[in-house]
Amino acid sequence: MSAALPYFLGCPSWSEAAWRATLYPQDTRPTEFLSRYTEVFNAVEGNTTFYARPSEQTVARWAQAMPAHFRFCAKLPRDISHSEDLCQQLDEVTQFRQLLAPLGERVAPYWLQLPASFGPSRLAELAAFIEQWGDWPLAIEVRHPEFFAKGDAERVLNRLLHEGGIERICLDSRALFSCDSQAPAVLHAQAKKPRLPTRPTAFSQSPQLRFIGHPELLANDPFMLPWLDKVAGWIEQGLSPYVFAHTSDNRLAPELARRFHQQLMLRLPGLPELPVLHREQELEQLGLL
Repeated sequence: MSAALPYFLGCPSWSEAAWRATLYPQDTRPTEFLSRYTEVFNAVEGNTTFYARPSEQTVARWAQAMPAHFRFCAKLPRDISHSEDLCQQLDEVTQFRQLLAPLGERVAPYWLQLPASFGPSRLAELAAFIEQWGDWPLAIEVRHPEFFAKGDAERVLNRLLHEGGIERICLDSRALFSCDSQAPAVLHAQAKKPRLPTRPTAFSQSPQLRFIGHPELLANDPFMLPWLDKVAGWIEQGLSPYVFAHTSDNRLAPELARRFHQQLMLRLPGLPELPVLHREQELEQLGLL
């Protein structure tokens, strides 16, 4: 992918065997997934670090596979983000950043995904944590209903983030919840993902969008439409937005991301197409047999 792309686009991860023959060539080995992923997308959510810290050897392999322009949004481990006091986890934060140090500026921004139980009563704690965080780029996702109620709690939160240049991650799950499928993957995603109002924000140079899509790609179009306008506008303002595409089991996440990009190209003439990893050539060869 061209390093000159004016925004960052990706999926929740790169290690999906189900993407063989759609995103990756059929013969792609798991050890090659990351390097092939970076040929198409220039960013990825760091979901893996939320559940477990990688080994130093794993980080070293990531550093070899990720181009300099690539962005890895490493989630702070859940034992940090879901702790009883964020400020008591600052040593763990330092150790986590040291672990990812070989990735350098490719870790940007770090993500702090707070649980739904983290409410207005803990805003002073969040302010203290941010004050001690340092200069590393940071984006925060909140899930408590009061932070979406357009009241004092939301205003205080937004002011805190805006003054700190910290992005408020927007998660849009409307497309997912518009689906009435009884497929296990859809039901599981609907039970797990939050259902909250959208809050488009640009508190920093890099607005963040997590779009949780419908399993039928075309059904996402009406929900993507306002985001296409918003992202195009941010790019025209000189910002560098991040867009991450999810589906219920993420089998179609790359196709959803590609569809978003194709429609964004209509709003931003000159935006390059995303690369295709030799799949068309493989299909042509099959057609000759």
